[in-house]
Amino acid sequence: MPASSATTPRALLVFTNLPDAASAEALANTLIDRQLAACVNMLAPCTSVYRWQGATETATEVPLLIKTTPARYAALEAAIRAHHPYELPEIVAVPVTQGLPGYLDWVAAGTRDDN
Repeated sequence: MPASSATTPRALLVFTNLPDAASAEALANTLIDRQLAACVNMLAPCTSVYRWQGATETATEVPLLIKTTPARYAALEAAIRAHHPYELPEIVAVPVTQGLPGYLDWVAAGTRDDN
């Protein structure tokens, strides 16, 4: 196997947080319906502590774990930005260089741009 195949991302795991379950579920459904994500895990609410506009803030947020491909990332990011209620949403993509081949194939199949 060429060295580059282990380092080239076959998928991305994208993180974002929403202020409540309703907005998290709405975003998750939008991403799935548009085939921008193969799967979105909506996690239990968590407490986030962060600095915003010079002040320390604490908020309850609902994390989303979004599985997509590098080819769909730009469209996914645009959709998150368009439907996210925050002025500056957290959008962090982590490359997936290895994983169960069948699962990674499923992610690729679930995010094909059929247009």
